[in-house]
Amino acid sequence: MPYKNKEDRNVQREYELEKKRAGAHEARMERQRARRALDKKGVNRTGKDVAHVKALSKGGANKDGYKLEAPSKNRSFKRKSDHSMK
Repeated sequence: MPYKNKEDRNVQREYELEKKRAGAHEARMERQRARRALDKKGVNRTGKDVAHVKALSKGGANKDGYKLEAPSKNRSFKRKSDHSMK
């Protein structure tokens, strides 16, 4: 549920909890490095997502490749019955 008042949100605690989750912090850093690499090249990524060729949740990394993709394509994937990606 979203916060009604931004003052109530403890961002530092959220960050600490994220670092405790297995792989969450490292995956966020990989996404951030990919975005910064495209920005450094001067690519206009307005309205687009940086998608990894091999999903980070499947063991992918920036070395496997990344590309610009429409948000509707990048944020929804076919799922198994346990809600993981196919």
